[in-house]
Amino acid sequence: MTANAPLKASRGARVMLYSHDTFGLGHLRRSRALAGAITAADPTASALILTGSPVAGRFAFPSRVDHVRLPGVIKRSDGSYDSRTMGMSIEETTTLRAGLIRSTARQYAPDVLIVDKEPTGFRGELLPTLEELHEKGQTQQILGLRDVLDEPDVLAAEWTRKDAVAATERFYDEIWVYGVRSVYDPTAGLPISAAAQARMHWTGYLRRDLGDLGTPPEQPYVLITPGGGGDGAMMVDLVLTAYERDPDLAPRAMLVYGPFLSGDTRTEFETRVAALNGRVTAVGFESEIETLFAGAQGVVCMGGYNTFCEVLSFDKPAVIVPRTTPRLEQWIRASRAEELGLTAMLDETRDGWTPEAMIRAIRALVDQPPPSAAIPDGLLDGLDYVTDRVEALLHGTAGKAL
Repeated sequence: MTANAPLKASRGARVMLYSHDTFGLGHLRRSRALAGAITAADPTASALILTGSPVAGRFAFPSRVDHVRLPGVIKRSDGSYDSRTMGMSIEETTTLRAGLIRSTARQYAPDVLIVDKEPTGFRGELLPTLEELHEKGQTQQILGLRDVLDEPDVLAAEWTRKDAVAATERFYDEIWVYGVRSVYDPTAGLPISAAAQARMHWTGYLRRDLGDLGTPPEQPYVLITPGGGGDGAMMVDLVLTAYERDPDLAPRAMLVYGPFLSGDTRTEFETRVAALNGRVTAVGFESEIETLFAGAQGVVCMGGYNTFCEVLSFDKPAVIVPRTTPRLEQWIRASRAEELGLTAMLDETRDGWTPEAMIRAIRALVDQPPPSAAIPDGLLDGLDYVTDRVEALLHGTAGKAL
């Protein structure tokens, strides 16, 4: 593995973060949070995010953090991928992305590379860069995993197909899990060697910055957020139907559609929102959603990692409506959070995804304890752990206890 050599004094530390971003906002927002924390902790450091997110340009990035937009790809309903670039096949697009990643790494010459979730990148596009950086031996290569990836059997088959275990064993100096082992182990069921397991670090969840917030809308309100919105139509429909069925349902709802909930579905929702005469208000995309979280009485959301971190960080009573396809990730996270008393869950099988169930869930938020009533020590220490770890890697003290 890469030697832990101290950083040369001739320039500030350089951290490159890769997030493939074929769907949603999760990978980009996680990388943005990490980059912001790293550069805030080290005023000489810079960070460069490689992302395939089509909405990357709509986010504000912290000082000394920038991004390179990779050509976008989209995931079809059958699980296959297509290119967002006109006239290019998915194979051509992947080759183009791989070349951009490699050339950027050569010119930027990162001291640390942090890869989000996919050990080999999208369709293996990261492998040439991993190989080259590994041979040069000047870059600490980190694999960052969210708290839940998928159910163990499904994940094991996927990693075998992608040759991800071999890549993890060979290329990555450390594996960071952005969660707590007592909540869930995302690597359960993977044939990872004892040596690789010894390089794992459980950072804790990545808290959201609570500073410099704007003025929230008129209170009280319940925040309704389907994350990026690409798979949130069912939840939004359920909430709107609940307010339509029960004219006394309160408080009002503040709905954030997300950038990927659009077209005819969005138009239909807008018509229904208008007919509710202010009991539900909506915005399309809010890059500073932290302000809305801060002012909310409670939250109805899907079960993505970043939204879960926001619920914990802002200490809001929440009911999670987890998707169960194409992965069980959100359901696993939501069910464990409910078991631990952190949030409630509206489960399709147990509770039913009905207007009546949603009405009960929204009404219950006012009396539901906030996550702080059940949060164990270290649950939200992820960013502090990461910045300490980066400092250790850059200054040749990675083998020492933090």
